[in-house]
Amino acid sequence: MKRKILILAAVAACVFVAACKKVATPGPDVWATVNSKDISRAEVEKYFRTRVNAEAPAPSQEEALSLKLSILDELINNEILLERASKMNLIATDAEVEDKFTESKSPYTEEEFQRKLHDTGLTVDDLKNDIRRQLSVQKLLNREVIAKISITDQDVTDFYNKNRAQFNVAEPQYHIAQIVVTPHPDPSVHNRKNDKAKTDAEAKSKVAMLEQKLAAGADFGQLAMDYSEDSTATTGGDLGFVPESALNRSDPALKMLVLSMKAGSVSQPIANAGGYRILKMIAKEAAGQRVLSDPQVQQSIRDMMRNRKEQLLRSAYMIEARDDSHVTNYLARQILESAGKLPASN
Repeated sequence: MKRKILILAAVAACVFVAACKKVATPGPDVWATVNSKDISRAEVEKYFRTRVNAEAPAPSQEEALSLKLSILDELINNEILLERASKMNLIATDAEVEDKFTESKSPYTEEEFQRKLHDTGLTVDDLKNDIRRQLSVQKLLNREVIAKISITDQDVTDFYNKNRAQFNVAEPQYHIAQIVVTPHPDPSVHNRKNDKAKTDAEAKSKVAMLEQKLAAGADFGQLAMDYSEDSTATTGGDLGFVPESALNRSDPALKMLVLSMKAGSVSQPIANAGGYRILKMIAKEAAGQRVLSDPQVQQSIRDMMRNRKEQLLRSAYMIEARDDSHVTNYLARQILESAGKLPASN
């Protein structure tokens, strides 16, 4: 009798567990769960549309599924970090979100902004939710990762001694920034003031205005971000260090101008077929061995070591956070079960 009771109890337990599992199994449009929080197919598809070029050939089924898996993995990681940020009271405030939203919207006219929303299929609420998540996660990582990074003077010295050859410059280099003005505006390029010349007359007038501002002491990088009409506007027109050999492939007159400029100087506007360009010589570096006492050498080493440590600690922190969470990736499971086919939706 006792044995029968035990068998019946075991059977009942199995039935109960199976029933629980059946109830707990989500619908086909839930592609992952993170600590009981669902991530839907619709959310993944929404971000997928923003990353696929509508003008390019459609991706294959395998390429599309691979991208969707990658997006889902990002959403899983973000949800894990967002939960941690919430527990630490690090969720971005409404004011912080509004400030960042206004900043991100500023390079566009209202018409361009609305068109961008339409093209991506996103709403203002989608953008603000993304901003809140990004700011909150950054607050978390600033506290848990970046605040723990320390680069000592000895670290810098050790790195220099082990990598001395990296600081031997083979040829002269020129650190240059630029402001570009063109009468043929590129719709894919934006500056902070959304200021673009549309005719040659407008371009000439804009260049004259920039000359006046520079002569009055305006910051070159800020003007580039506000008015430049090429992709370097976002970085203040910074072209980085250009080796002298690269100048040999440019206009000879442009090379002569660059070679004649002193550090800190700004050129007169240079006219070419594409419009106008104003250059600033940020710094010049002669060929030869850079010494450790050079502040630029020390700063470059600190920046590089900090970036490496940050990447390492971010990876370790994410692995630890994921191990501490309960994650189920239903999309990955369905892809395996269907031998690489896209799961059907309801």
